[in-house]
Amino acid sequence: MRISALVGIVLAAGLLNAASLTEVYQNNDFQLTGITVSKTGRVFVNFPRWSDRYLYAVVEVMPDGSSKPFPDKEWNQWNLKSDTAGDHFVCVQSVVVDDNDMLWVVDPAAPLLATVVPGGPKLVEIDLKTNKVVRTIPFGADVIKPGTYLNDVRFDTHRHTAYLTDSGPGGIITVDLDSGKAHRALDGHPSVLIEKGVNVVVDGKTLLQFGKPPQFNSDGIALSPDGAYLYYKAITANTLYRIKTDVLRNPNASPETVSAAVEKVAQTFPTDGLWMDKNWNIYLTDVTHNAVSRLARNGKIDQLVSDPRLQWPDTFSQGPDGSIYVSASHINESPNFNQGKSTRKLPYGVFKFHP
Repeated sequence: MRISALVGIVLAAGLLNAASLTEVYQNNDFQLTGITVSKTGRVFVNFPRWSDRYLYAVVEVMPDGSSKPFPDKEWNQWNLKSDTAGDHFVCVQSVVVDDNDMLWVVDPAAPLLATVVPGGPKLVEIDLKTNKVVRTIPFGADVIKPGTYLNDVRFDTHRHTAYLTDSGPGGIITVDLDSGKAHRALDGHPSVLIEKGVNVVVDGKTLLQFGKPPQFNSDGIALSPDGAYLYYKAITANTLYRIKTDVLRNPNASPETVSAAVEKVAQTFPTDGLWMDKNWNIYLTDVTHNAVSRLARNGKIDQLVSDPRLQWPDTFSQGPDGSIYVSASHINESPNFNQGKSTRKLPYGVFKFHP
């Protein structure tokens, strides 16, 4: 076959993939990361406070594509003082709706990716029936280490437990939702840390920060349908891991016991977000190829969709109709990786497709 014909086939396949990706929301002003969808189809997006250009932390996306601060403006208007950090959004990294249709907000409280604001790190629970905050779970110094950045979260509503990744020093945080108590696991374990020799390449460009590859530790997280296993991965790594959740839920488990429970699942590629559906398929954002891939239970990885609009596909959610939502946070085009200047041309966005 002639090379030109082969290229035509590849491009045609790319166009078919691109056509299956539907834009749900875009914002040309503020960088977003998290996306979540309720059981009734309500869409929520969050914006981390990563620069001085900032408006709201959490918004609800309306059917016409507009948005409004959620749950209200008050929660979204922090006055930059530590004494109010506990009851305002400081720097929100992710939003997740649990199986009970409650919206949870992860606030690492580290504006500009710098020092954690005392009293700020927390989980905030919002009742979507009343659109009111019903609970705040703060995290203290026993959970928040120097450099901690709370990232993504998954909920087991049957066992009343939440699991979060710490992408700063690396680690998994387990929260007893009944008592609000939390504890850390896997600190210093290779499974939550970057892998040496792995580069993050996007559009043919190797990402460098201060002349070195980015140090993105444990980030993506997924919970098996039966709640028995937690899957997790560092961005700057190729290995996907899992661990039995009963070990994580035991605050008295020794580091040796926890370490022994870690299993290697698959060799993949640099990813940010993870998602697991009811059939145990794992969805992975592929930042290198502006794509989303799926890892089946038999170990086969298939690319489902690739589109240039998916600049740094970041976070997943799944809608009530089974559609997969994914955000594009354009992290690779931020000033940190481009000599202090943003190279972004397309809007930050949220998309969906039917796998």
